[in-house]
Amino acid sequence: MNRLLLEPVARMAGTLRVPGSKSLSNRLLLLAALAEGTTRLEHLLDSDDVRRMLGALERLGVDVQREGDCVTVTGVGGVLRAPSDAPVTLELGNAGTAVRPLTAVLTLGSGRFRLQGDPRMHERPIGPLVTALRSLGGQIRHLEKDGYLPLEITGSGLDGGRVSLDGSLSSQFVSALLMAAPLARAAVTLQRSGELVSDPYIEITRRCMAHFGVDVAWPEPRRLEIPVATYKSPGTIAVEGDASSASYFLAAGAIAGGPVRVLGVGSDSMQGDVAFADVLAAMGAVVRRGPDWLEVEGGTLRGIDMDLNHITDAAMTIATTALFAEGPTRIRNVANWRVKETDRIAAMARELRKLGASVMEYADGLLIRPPQALRPASIHTYDDHRMAMCFALTALGGVPVTIEDPDCVGKTYPGFFADFARLRSG
Repeated sequence: MNRLLLEPVARMAGTLRVPGSKSLSNRLLLLAALAEGTTRLEHLLDSDDVRRMLGALERLGVDVQREGDCVTVTGVGGVLRAPSDAPVTLELGNAGTAVRPLTAVLTLGSGRFRLQGDPRMHERPIGPLVTALRSLGGQIRHLEKDGYLPLEITGSGLDGGRVSLDGSLSSQFVSALLMAAPLARAAVTLQRSGELVSDPYIEITRRCMAHFGVDVAWPEPRRLEIPVATYKSPGTIAVEGDASSASYFLAAGAIAGGPVRVLGVGSDSMQGDVAFADVLAAMGAVVRRGPDWLEVEGGTLRGIDMDLNHITDAAMTIATTALFAEGPTRIRNVANWRVKETDRIAAMARELRKLGASVMEYADGLLIRPPQALRPASIHTYDDHRMAMCFALTALGGVPVTIEDPDCVGKTYPGFFADFARLRSG
């Protein structure tokens, strides 16, 4: 296993542009593939998850042309079809933003499709989405264990109508069904059951669909209404910088002086994770904003007690920022951390304790009491990109920190450690 030693960092300052949003990149790629016309996507994220989606679309016969961080997709103007009578196998790694929407969209097409991933993806639940799709007429079979990958899908279309979906484990289930629904035989009314989680990610999906000419009504928190419609290419779309990736550098500015300015994501962003900056402000950091930039400067940080369900990915960065705050920090309502790339609640608690923190683990979050001084530690990353990036911040605490398997950041941000090193010089 590779290891990366991060020497202590006294100050972080400077300006950088983060890569394109993973959430936006994979949503826009899929919608472009389904649309009529040709779509040019600029500043597309180059990462493992996005490569998985691109590879799947190409395997399904979609014309994709790549040129640097720009990708041109010639849409099929309807549903995706198997290129031959033989089943098509799609290897999707641990890319939830590819697995979930493709599961929904392939029920619309024709042919047989096998979806599989890496061992962790086979442990991440997909049952609620499968149940909802089956109720609309989707033909999906679990090949090994009910509720989990691998799946076999026989494309035959979706009937439309009313459907109930438990999205409490992942908002990606809701987003997946939303993107497939306009191509059903009748309009779809989606009733959400269970706890409502990560609504900002559902809003991202609605706004992406609107770019392609489909308007989803959201008249009540639990009800969404999707018309029968055809996706139409908007021509060219620039992908915003990734707000979750921005969180690490914004937190670095709060912890280690700053100012740190992140370009490509700001007050005009459609991503809910821009609210991470508000959490830093509540902790005592100085936050400045522009339409497409955010800047954070350090202050005396205080512990907080907050429901962070609206920024579940970026909330992980608050867990390591808590090591530098006065008093305890309580992170609430992030139970879906347990079904991500790893059980993030358990993993975060284990690694924070290595650094000397006192951590109480709850079903839906953590209570973190920072130590008087951090201890040097070797951080296990659990093949989870966000664990690696969050714990890079602990090098700002005056001790060396070793990040195990640093290459796992390739899932969303292959150049993360190079950017981190560039800012550490101030």
